[in-house]
Amino acid sequence: MSLVRYKPTNLFDQFDNEINRYFFNARSTDAANQAHDWTPAMDIREEDNRYVLEADIPGVAREDLDITLEDSVLTIKGERTINSEENRESYRRKERIHGSFVRQFSLPDTVNTEAISAVITNGVLEIGIPKQEKPAPRKIAVN
Repeated sequence: MSLVRYKPTNLFDQFDNEINRYFFNARSTDAANQAHDWTPAMDIREEDNRYVLEADIPGVAREDLDITLEDSVLTIKGERTINSEENRESYRRKERIHGSFVRQFSLPDTVNTEAISAVITNGVLEIGIPKQEKPAPRKIAVN
């Protein structure tokens, strides 16, 4: 019996990648150009004093997670590894995806990039991005 992985969202993923490459090509980073095997589900919400990103990443170890901020782009990279000692022939069905993922988010200029925090609880990554006031324009005197 041959197992084939069915991905009903594959066309949507391809379309999303093409749109992102078209609009954000000027801001592309190495992570955006890397292939990824899966995309974790994410929720983004706004609270009074911060933005919160929550990602479902069960099975991803802390040491396999890399969160960076460069040019106001928050990049979340990670990898869910497979146990190499498993006997593949003993499986009747295998649906859980393993491999690497990359998610990127452009942050507004009204966030405090120095106070971003991240914590993993029960397979859910929560990234807190505190808000700050946008600097008011100031007049510069000409001498």
